[in-house]
Amino acid sequence: MKAGQSVMLALLLSGTAAGAQQATDAVAPEAATEAGAQTDAFEGLSEAGRDAMAAKMAGQPVAAENWMVTAANPQAVEAGAEVLRAGGSAADAMVAVQTVLGLVEPQSSGLGGGAFLVWYDAASGEMTTLDAREMAPAAATPKLFLNDDGTTMEFDDAVVGGRSVGVPGTPALLEEAHRRWGKSNWAGLFDAGIRLAEDGFAVSPRLAELVAGEGEALQRDPAVTEYFFPDGAAVAAGATITNPEYAEVLRQLAAQGSKAFYTGEIASDIVAAIKGADWNPGVMTVEDLARYRVVERPPVCVEYREHDVCGMGPPSSGALTVGQILGMLGGYDLAALGQDSPDAWRLIGDASRLAFADRGRYMADSDFVPMPTEGLVDPAYLEERGQLLSGDDSLPEVSAGSPGWSHAMLWGQDDAIEFPSTSHISIVDGDGNALSMTTTIESGFGSRIMTNGFLLNNELTDFSFETHDEAGYPIANRVEPGKRPRSSMAPTIVMKDDKPVLVIGSPGGSRIIGYVAKAVIGYLDWGLDVQQAIGLPNVVNRFGTMDVEEGTGAVEMVQALTDIGFEVSETELNSGLHGIAITPDGLEGGADPRREGIALGE
Repeated sequence: MKAGQSVMLALLLSGTAAGAQQATDAVAPEAATEAGAQTDAFEGLSEAGRDAMAAKMAGQPVAAENWMVTAANPQAVEAGAEVLRAGGSAADAMVAVQTVLGLVEPQSSGLGGGAFLVWYDAASGEMTTLDAREMAPAAATPKLFLNDDGTTMEFDDAVVGGRSVGVPGTPALLEEAHRRWGKSNWAGLFDAGIRLAEDGFAVSPRLAELVAGEGEALQRDPAVTEYFFPDGAAVAAGATITNPEYAEVLRQLAAQGSKAFYTGEIASDIVAAIKGADWNPGVMTVEDLARYRVVERPPVCVEYREHDVCGMGPPSSGALTVGQILGMLGGYDLAALGQDSPDAWRLIGDASRLAFADRGRYMADSDFVPMPTEGLVDPAYLEERGQLLSGDDSLPEVSAGSPGWSHAMLWGQDDAIEFPSTSHISIVDGDGNALSMTTTIESGFGSRIMTNGFLLNNELTDFSFETHDEAGYPIANRVEPGKRPRSSMAPTIVMKDDKPVLVIGSPGGSRIIGYVAKAVIGYLDWGLDVQQAIGLPNVVNRFGTMDVEEGTGAVEMVQALTDIGFEVSETELNSGLHGIAITPDGLEGGADPRREGIALGE
């Protein structure tokens, strides 16, 4: 990070609205210079895109009257903007954004992964959530991640190779969203991705850094090595690379729809790559791919500060856990405490710990295990759990609660790991439709297997490797054939009087939940605009340790948080929040300053 950018981000992430304003007032010229340097990595970025980059770096939201799109890479945002500018819907724009993201940000999402989508329909006023989570193959058993002696595999041994790959859901989601809500010609939505794949795109600084950081771990599959390590060296920032195989896949999708992916040659190639990883082969078949379907699920909503915070239910734990955190905080005046208050973060942190205890015990794919979904977000239950926060110090220990059930069932505590990668897209179109979609291949570079120019996910490692806990109770999130692993992805739409006011989400593994909760609290409790709420320092507590974002104003609270009983860790907390606020004066977009994305609108 350059010196000027360090100063600017220190102000932006200082934890105060004044800091964000100071960044805008004092460093705006420098911000423009730094933003200009950043845009050199993105060929063809429009003048509006450059202005959007400068606004983000100065801590300012981007304003628009008609439509807005924000995502993690400027080239993907430009592709979505082109669709919206031509009168396309938010669903149309999402197809363009996702197909470009899969090319220019392949470590985070793509055709080989899955996603959750939350949609608000302006004409009907209805909210729909679509589950395109990856699915376990039919031959995947609860012993998938056990060694021959019954011990669990090491995580790194399980991830790299075919064993960890779930049946991808993203291509089916693109088609389903367009079928339901599309306005534009399907085939034309792939033009930007095809053009960039054939003509070449500049490797972004973030992608180059992550490839170099992976090193040998990214070089088990020859196809991955050839793509990311041409001539034996990691691709460098600014280098132009092409991906003609990816362009061909997009052409087939454009011409034939998702059946081109789930049947025929592409499906056979996916299976061959998975089984061909002879150091750790998988069990997927072409029949598994042909059986995949997107599933519509009921949205999960929790009332908070006279708003409804809505998102994706099981197999995502995102909306439930974000909702639980907010529901437990409803009886506390966070606005009066303020964003710099250690006591405010004590409340948020311990509410998160309580919610994560419930998450670990109860949350999984509800098609396979009974879940107390309604009980987990029942206002009376959350009020009862919230009363546990009424002391002055951190909770010495937390445990899962007893939400209301329609029947009795005992589940074991799950310690499944969910590593940060992923990407998020927020879009509002000219008709007022809103889309919030979090998309992933799980950990960085997924399974590290590539076929046809795209990486395959490692989503099955989001299942518990254990089948039972130490007390002998079965774990809800264990591997089962056809099951979808629990996720923390939390695409969110906040409603007021049955209209959307905030569209937001983030990558970040299980920390996604804390990142999204922070942004919602910043917007609703602390009166920040969407860019300020996104830029707030990240302070996250999942399992007892209070993680505080290093290099930000939040570190000033470390001693106070320690004094009230928390174990505190200063660490990198690289969220990727992308949000749009719908205000009486129009749209305001924000993009996380920790990543390369922008918000763009007209």
